[in-house]
Formats: sequence, C-alpha cells, structure tokens
Amino acid sequence: MGLISHILTLPLAPVRGTAWVVDQVVLAAEREYYDPATVRAELGELEKELLSGAIDEAEFDRREDELLDRLGEYEAHQARLRNNS
Repeated sequence: MGLISHILTLPLAPVRGTAWVVDQVVLAAEREYYDPATVRAELGELEKELLSGAIDEAEFDRREDELLDRLGEYEAHQARLRNNS
C-alpha cells in the first residue's frame, strides 16, 4: 500500500484493530476448548459427578460423547495440519 492508500484508509484503522483483537480472542478460546488436557480434565470431573450421584448414567453418556467428539475434532484438525505441512 502506498502513502495515499494509508491516509485514505486511516479512518478504518480502529475497525481493523478491533477485528484483529476479536480474531485473537476467538483463536485463544478455540485453543482452550479443544485442548486435550482440558478435555481430559473435564472427563475426570464428569466421572466424579457420576460416582458421587450428581448425574445419572444417561447424562454421563451424553456429556462424555460430547467431550470425546471434541477430542476427535482436535485430532482431525492436527492431522489436517500435518498433511498440509
């Protein structure tokens, strides 16, 4: 971009900056959501809830499936990254 382009698009700088910040927050949230350590910790907590009687077997199965799906999505994403490299 030339100097003229920078001057003409200067009023859009706050919008670009805000978009960048939002992108970074989304990336951080996705990393935490799909982090295998986080998912395994949640699986451990889920098992504790089942053993303590806080949830029933059906609820445990439903939530366990969701967590295992997250792990599967993470592994598939990692495989795609390895294949693209």
